[in-house]
Amino acid sequence: MKKIAILGSTGSIGTQTLEVVRSNPDLEVVALAAGSSVEKMEEQIREFRPKLAAMWTDEAAADLRSRVADLDIRIVSGMEGLLEIAVLPESQVLVTAIVGMIGIRPTIAAIRAGKDIALANKETLVTAGHIIMPLAKENNVAILPVDSEHSAIFQSLNGEPADKIEKILLTASGGPFRGKKREQLSGMRVEDALKHPNWSMGKKITIDSSTLVNKGLEVMEAKWLFGVDLDRIEVVVHPQSIIHSAVQYVDGAIIAQLGTPDMKLPIQYALFYPDRRPMSGKRVNFFELGQITFEKPDTDTFNGLALAYRAATVGGSMPTVYNAANEKAVALFLNRKIGYLQIPELIEEAMGHHKPVANPSVEQILEAEAETYEYIAGRIKL
Repeated sequence: MKKIAILGSTGSIGTQTLEVVRSNPDLEVVALAAGSSVEKMEEQIREFRPKLAAMWTDEAAADLRSRVADLDIRIVSGMEGLLEIAVLPESQVLVTAIVGMIGIRPTIAAIRAGKDIALANKETLVTAGHIIMPLAKENNVAILPVDSEHSAIFQSLNGEPADKIEKILLTASGGPFRGKKREQLSGMRVEDALKHPNWSMGKKITIDSSTLVNKGLEVMEAKWLFGVDLDRIEVVVHPQSIIHSAVQYVDGAIIAQLGTPDMKLPIQYALFYPDRRPMSGKRVNFFELGQITFEKPDTDTFNGLALAYRAATVGGSMPTVYNAANEKAVALFLNRKIGYLQIPELIEEAMGHHKPVANPSVEQILEAEAETYEYIAGRIKL
């Protein structure tokens, strides 16, 4: 029996992780954490019967506590609650499906406690990769990528020497606005940006996919996960989302992972690595597919990707600013406070305003985040 804890259990990745648990009786959920979805958390607790659960606010935790008073479960809250779940002795794997930089401290705590990490929290490596990866190595902990692209790279590297990588080919669907030019994007509404052609994801990541910021974050993640330089990570737009990413080796061979767009595959692979388990669902049919196509990303129109390379090249605290500015800008866009094209504009302004710290501590990373939030709040005059 493999015992897991999930941070962000009521979100898109969290709920799909629980679908994988339903299909694999030898997986046991020992702890769950969520933000504010009390009703959904109650349903999960009643189905999976963890011993520990956390909500972000004390109010949500109190509400949940009263709802599940008939069950043998302890309810905690806030960062202290997340940290308690991260180091829970009973768990073997921590699934970090929580959104935002609040995932950094629990991930560090879990690594120090010897837990393997099924990583779905981009911010952890984007902002603190220089801390996380050496710490994981020091504690002999596996960082198992849950993101479909990084899982594909991880699978394509399996059994191959890491020093023989020539290039990582990181695929992107292109999102709902692929092929459009900048003038066409100025009037795009929230509803337009949320219509992803292939993937079913949460709102924030769907907006990030439309701006190619998501791909920029994935470039930074890949740099840390696989120990490659930025100039050896190439983004390839692949609208069909069948090739999830690939690795090109020094002899010219390319090994890729293909499959239908289904997040449960990388989740299950991470939870059972190095084993492969049967999984139901649609298979790729090459005869129905007919053809697959590739394009260069349009970084003039979607300059969020170019900004990511710039932030990663500067390094230090600059990726934190890139990420934090995007988080704030996307939230403003979703709340209809700014226009679509203001998202990358605010990221660029925040990066220009920031004085980077070369090798930031966790405290300095969180300070850079707070300063970026404050800068954008003042810039928009909320």
